[in-house]
Amino acid sequence: MDGNRRWAKEKGLPTLVGHKKGLENKFQETLVWIKEAGIKNAIFYAFSTENWNRSSAEIKYLMDLFENTFESMLKLAHKHKTQVRFLGQIERFSKKIQMLIKRAEDETKNYSDGVLCIALSYGGRADIVQATNKLLKRGIKEVTEEEFARELWTNDIPDPDLIVRTGEAMRLSNFLTWQSAYSELYFTATLWPDFDKDEFDYILESYEGRNRRRGK
Repeated sequence: MDGNRRWAKEKGLPTLVGHKKGLENKFQETLVWIKEAGIKNAIFYAFSTENWNRSSAEIKYLMDLFENTFESMLKLAHKHKTQVRFLGQIERFSKKIQMLIKRAEDETKNYSDGVLCIALSYGGRADIVQATNKLLKRGIKEVTEEEFARELWTNDIPDPDLIVRTGEAMRLSNFLTWQSAYSELYFTATLWPDFDKDEFDYILESYEGRNRRRGK
């Protein structure tokens, strides 16, 4: 979900306004589109391990924004019977946010109509390192791909069929490094707050026309 800060800058608004627009409005709109399209699993890259290097003021604002939008996000999950999961270094967040995360996961864990994953303090390399450390602690010296994948934060979440990045950059920026090996990629110059239903539908149509050989 890239482009919040540039969107605000282009409109002569404070950077933080872009984050608010992206999380309060566009994120929740997109959840509805996903449900309507019949997509069962979705992962949103909300905050990366590298994002901790931003200014303390911006980080605080983002944390406050998450707290403020938590109830509406959870209400939407209940409405659509969607399980909510968080991926990443959850222990790095405040106790309050950790409690909100646990509440969301506990309240929705029995839903089976879909899974919404939010990647917070997530990094693909960090995911691989933590999985490796788990295996080392178990004394395992040789593993299969399947066994390694079970130790990743995504564990029982299917690898993504399609990864969409808004905001013009044509890279994955440490997102699902292991899991994206055979994902289809779609990059759009549209800034996240400007992303709309027409483009969402167009991307799905484009994906349907691709030939996924998976090395065959």
